[in-house]
Amino acid sequence: MTDFSQVLAKLKRPRLLIRAAHHGTTEYNRNRDLKRLLNGPAPSPQVAMTRLIDQEEALEVARKDGGASYSVSRHVDVMIAILAEMRLINRQQAV
Repeated sequence: MTDFSQVLAKLKRPRLLIRAAHHGTTEYNRNRDLKRLLNGPAPSPQVAMTRLIDQEEALEVARKDGGASYSVSRHVDVMIAILAEMRLINRQQAV
């Protein structure tokens, strides 16, 4: 199993992106948001995290390249989901 906390600790992203994502977690709705971000029903938190991290890495490459396909709002949405899913995984592990 992937240790997602270590993966997230290694991420170096703009402070504004992370702050926006933290603020967005209050409105996060797992079923609604993962359905939109992952194009289907919400999988387990671990599967969701793996897929979200892959999406985030692609978004980061596009951001750094200055590509026209880069979407700031999509990047924030994916980061919101990553932070919220990480919280869910941490809660599950604490039980």
